[in-house]
Amino acid sequence: MDGSKVVKNATLSSWSSEMGYAYFAAMLLCGFMVASGTTAANQNSTGDPARPAEVRIGALFTFDSVIGKAVRPAIELAVAHVNSDPSILRGTKLSVLMQDTNCSGFIGTIEALQLLAKDVIAVLGPQSSAVAHVISHTVNELHVPLISFAATDPTLSSLEYPYFVRSTQSDYYQMDAIASIISQYQWKQVITIHVDDDYGRGGIMALGDALAKRKCKIVYKAKLPPGAANTTIENILMQVNEMESRVYVIHVNPDSGLNVFSAAKSLGMMSSGYVWIATDWLSAVMDSSVHGTTDVMELTQGVLVLRQHVSHSDIQKALLSKWNLTRNGSAYSMRAYDSVWLVAHAAERLLSEGNTISFSADTNLRATKGSNLQLDSLRIFNNGNKLLENVWNVNFSGVSGPVQFTLDRNLIHPAYDILNIGGTGVRTIGYWSNISGLSVVAPENLYSSALNSSTNNVQLHSVIWPGQITEKPRGWEFSYHGKPMRIGVPLRTSYKEFVTQDNGPDGVKGFAVDVFKAAISLLPYPVSCDFVLFGDGLKNPSYSDLVQKVSENYFDAAIGDIAIVTNRTRLVDFTQPYIESGLIIVAPAKEVESNAWAFLKPFTFQMWCVLGVIFLFVGAVVWVLEHRTNTEFRGPPRQQIMTVCWFSFSTMFFAHRENTVSALGRFVLLIWLFVVLIINSSYTASLTSLLTVQELTSGIQGLDSLISSSSAIGYQVGSFSRNYLVDELNIAESRLVPLNSASDYARALELGSGNGGVAAIIDELPYVEIFLSKYCKFKTVGQVFTKSGWGFAFPRDSPLAEDLSTAILTLSENGNLQRIHDEWLSGTECSADNNGAASNALSLSSFWGLFLICGLACLLALVIFFLRIFCQYSRYSNQVEVQYPEPQIQQIWIPLQQCLGEVALGCSFNFCQVGLLGFEVTPTKVRVATI
Repeated sequence: MDGSKVVKNATLSSWSSEMGYAYFAAMLLCGFMVASGTTAANQNSTGDPARPAEVRIGALFTFDSVIGKAVRPAIELAVAHVNSDPSILRGTKLSVLMQDTNCSGFIGTIEALQLLAKDVIAVLGPQSSAVAHVISHTVNELHVPLISFAATDPTLSSLEYPYFVRSTQSDYYQMDAIASIISQYQWKQVITIHVDDDYGRGGIMALGDALAKRKCKIVYKAKLPPGAANTTIENILMQVNEMESRVYVIHVNPDSGLNVFSAAKSLGMMSSGYVWIATDWLSAVMDSSVHGTTDVMELTQGVLVLRQHVSHSDIQKALLSKWNLTRNGSAYSMRAYDSVWLVAHAAERLLSEGNTISFSADTNLRATKGSNLQLDSLRIFNNGNKLLENVWNVNFSGVSGPVQFTLDRNLIHPAYDILNIGGTGVRTIGYWSNISGLSVVAPENLYSSALNSSTNNVQLHSVIWPGQITEKPRGWEFSYHGKPMRIGVPLRTSYKEFVTQDNGPDGVKGFAVDVFKAAISLLPYPVSCDFVLFGDGLKNPSYSDLVQKVSENYFDAAIGDIAIVTNRTRLVDFTQPYIESGLIIVAPAKEVESNAWAFLKPFTFQMWCVLGVIFLFVGAVVWVLEHRTNTEFRGPPRQQIMTVCWFSFSTMFFAHRENTVSALGRFVLLIWLFVVLIINSSYTASLTSLLTVQELTSGIQGLDSLISSSSAIGYQVGSFSRNYLVDELNIAESRLVPLNSASDYARALELGSGNGGVAAIIDELPYVEIFLSKYCKFKTVGQVFTKSGWGFAFPRDSPLAEDLSTAILTLSENGNLQRIHDEWLSGTECSADNNGAASNALSLSSFWGLFLICGLACLLALVIFFLRIFCQYSRYSNQVEVQYPEPQIQQIWIPLQQCLGEVALGCSFNFCQVGLLGFEVTPTKVRVATI
């Protein structure tokens, strides 16, 4: 934190922003320093030569600044407490020499050199990061630790400044906390307003790095000159207000920071829709008595503020009552108080180890003959490196909390309070620490225990935003202020169904235009658009050039049939695709007439073979089941074979004459007739399709055959397909033929590759569908071999792209997108997909389920049948055999005339009743043998 106030002298302000020049000028003016030459190596009252009677430290800050007024009483009180404590610096008095930097980097450098000439063992401050950068080079040479309680520039932690000790928190952690807040509320772009000096630049650089880790970014850095006038601030804020982002991070000095909020309020930038996040300079202002509380609250309503977190303790409560502060005390005053004790502890350890406080001349600084510069008054602190080591190793509990340094030379447990200004007070909505990130639990409660996800869920309490609203601001607004967006629209000369020029108010129409208008109408805020045609009207424009114009901010967006491909996504952001697309091959085709054997095509050869086998199998199963009880399945072997074949194939037409009398036979027949019904229906449907739809064939079999050939390939002018064919498929450019319209497509395909035309055309699917709807003698070959879509292009990180994507999804869900599609792209004259008839032949894979069911039914019936026979055989085999007398054979002679007479009369001799064994016919009679 830098506490510089507005400097009236503009020359001194410019000097303060240039470190090198300030350092050079300070060395030139060294002759005006008053060298005390007095060391603090005198013996103390006890006569111990190792302990001096007095040790001096310096304090360098601006007395009349916000921070200076807070830290001065804290430093004086800390020195008094150290001298009154008998356990530290025993017998040695600690004295402090204060120098006023007067809010000037140049004067601050001079004052620092004068302070170092008085043989101080350490310097507290400065509060200005610019002065700290310059003085760090000097203390490196003189080996004097520079302990700053207010210089928060992260670059001061560089190894270039080994004697710089930061006894406050670095802006590296503060900017990480701000980035966490921005990420928490899902804002992607921010604008920074910062003072253009080392303090401002270093902090904003750290913020940019922290935002990049969370995929956010700073879109604009508004730089304020040190000590900027109100008119300058207003002009800069007016430029900021013209931009889209409404999330502002303000990182300025506390003495002039309220001027920014005053100018913002006069410009109406403290109303709803704006987000203001202030670094801890504002909390330093609120915790001081420099400004009235009412004035600060009135200017900063709805602002989020960060404050260095200081845990409450008894020693803190006791000391706050002694400081001349109207509020709870600034964190910087507590850091300054602890800095004095930090030096005291390090000096006590240095003296306890038997080291002395002594200074020696620097051989690099000699008085020059004839010069008034007294360079030899700056002397080296001999044990400065040991004192610095003791500082890094110190560990005690101070007013601000534990004072201990990490290996990277920062205080342990960096943490910040997140405040929200609303009404007449300030609310703490959460905390940030490097342990837990954002949390509603105080950091000290998390250091000693494991993190609990239920209590530490990176949620902040509710916020009252500018304009007294509680709903989270969107974080961006249109910055056109009545000026419509410039929307680039391709001026197509073909396939005008997608986008074309119109005489209406908008000047354009088409499927893509209607989708864009419908999506814009769903946005919760008004968007004014001005459609600008892109192209010469003679041929289709290059869509890659159109996208490039958007990335260069020539257009605010681009709509139309713009394919979303990789090289374009590197330049712009696309919305959700509103139509599917992809590359596909179009090739010429010829008609093939049906032949005499077309009736065999519905089934494959394998299917015919399986059908013949299954018919015979089912007939055989039915014969086995019916033969014992059904006389229709009896007779000589030849007759029974004919019966099985006739029965099997007659079931195909449901014309079988034989009846089934057994339950198992009827069960098998029922299953088989169902299978026959499905087969008949499938055959009829397939044959009908073959006889009514003509087959189309093409010489191009697919993408691989097209690539391997040497035939010419057509592509649409302006499409990305040319780059894809050359870069991805490695097709020679000499084979590519640019085509502009659907009629050019048809003419080139009719001519063919060898006659000045092309063998095939590769284009995007929506164009191909429209082309084939008008030219039915061409066909697509294969499937779409790239998957993409069409979307609207916007500049990178444009929030409008995200909102329009949501609107397009809404159109798709409520059916309006399909309605617009049917309005512009329906009404085709023929199908775009003419597949070959060979692919319609039914194979075994289509019926194996039916055959499996039928086979299982037959097997089940056979198993039951044979089990029943086996049971009958077992039952009859166990019965007792009955003895019958040997039959006697008789011979009966019947006169032939009598037999013929009976036949003539219609009578018949029932030989079965008398046990007929045989008969013999003679010319006069018939001999019959009976039992």
